[in-house]
Amino acid sequence: MNSGTYFELYMISLVFLFIFKGMRCEAIDTTLGFVSQPLNQSNFDIQKPYNVPLHQRYSFSNGVHKLWVFKTDKPHSKSSKTSPRSEIRIRGYDYSSGVWQFEAYGYVPRKTTGVCVMQVFGSNPPFATTTMLIVKDTSLYYYRRTVILSNLYNKWFRLNVIHDVDCNTVKVYIDGVLKYDGAGRGGKSHYFKCGVYSQMDGSFYMESRWRDIKIFKLHD
Repeated sequence: MNSGTYFELYMISLVFLFIFKGMRCEAIDTTLGFVSQPLNQSNFDIQKPYNVPLHQRYSFSNGVHKLWVFKTDKPHSKSSKTSPRSEIRIRGYDYSSGVWQFEAYGYVPRKTTGVCVMQVFGSNPPFATTTMLIVKDTSLYYYRRTVILSNLYNKWFRLNVIHDVDCNTVKVYIDGVLKYDGAGRGGKSHYFKCGVYSQMDGSFYMESRWRDIKIFKLHD
C-alpha cells in the first residue's frame, strides 16, 4: 500500500470521526412524544431545615426558585438523620411505571460544592435514589462517576432527566445533548427533587436556582 493510499484512508477516518462526534453532540428535543403535566406552586413541596422559617432558605421571584443551605443547618425534620437540605420535592407526580421526564433550567453559583442539586428519588435497597446529580468543584457529576457538565458555575443550563421505569434506564441531557445513559436502580415508587442537599464534603454555603420546571410523561 503506497503513501497516497495511506493518506486517503487517514482522511476518510477523520471524516467519519468528525461525523461521529457531531452525531454525539447534536442537541435534540427530548420532549417529543411526551405530554407536559400541569404544575403550579402547590406541586412544589419545599423541604428545608426544620428550625428555620421558609423565607430564610427559599425564595421565588421573577420565575426563579432560589434554594440555599448551610453546612451547619439542621435536617428537614427532627427525626431525620440526613444532611441539611433545601429542596423542591415535586408532589402529585409520584410514579411506579412508565417513562417520565424532568426538565428545568438550573444555575449554580461559584464556590458551591459537595452538594446534590437534583435527584430521582426511590430505588431498591440499600440505595435511596435512582439518580443524584452532584456538584463537585467546577463540574456536575452523575453521582461521582461521570462528568455531565464542566465549567458549571454562574451560567444557566437546561437539564432533562428521563427515567424509564419498566426498562430500568436513566438518560441525562444538558442543553439537549445526551451526557449519561445507564441503568437505574429499580424501586417501587419514584419522584423528582431539585435544590441543594449537602454531601459529606459540602462547602459551608450551598445554593442552586431553578426556573421553568416541567414534568413530562411519555404518551401511551
